[in-house]
Amino acid sequence: MKRVIGEFETDDDPTRLDRDAAWAWLSTQAYWGRWRQREHLERQLDSAWRVVGLYRGSETLGSARAVSDGVALAYLADVWVHESVRGRGLGVALVEHLLDAGPGMRWVLHTKDAEGLYQRFGFRPADATVWERDADPEVILAER
Repeated sequence: MKRVIGEFETDDDPTRLDRDAAWAWLSTQAYWGRWRQREHLERQLDSAWRVVGLYRGSETLGSARAVSDGVALAYLADVWVHESVRGRGLGVALVEHLLDAGPGMRWVLHTKDAEGLYQRFGFRPADATVWERDADPEVILAER
């Protein structure tokens, strides 16, 4: 499904996403995942529950993906918007489009720089019931 935002649009057709553009941004700009190799991103996109892209014509200018069981829990990941079009509400449109598919689910994410964006959608710091296990840095380095 496409949604128009002025000269831009979001689209949840995963085959439309320019993976080269996503890789170019995520592999150089994403503080959270520059350790990945291209094949890691390919696997993540292939197995994603949902992928939403941000476009101006055929140009990919952002994307977001979700991992989910499709019923109760979803993880929001790899949200990015190209610097050249930031400040126009496009990140909001991108996240809104992705979240609309799972309104009854508990959504989880990790961030250290876009709290204001996610607070608009009801995200808040986790409570005492959330535990997590960090990735083993030895395994991450071995995969490189």
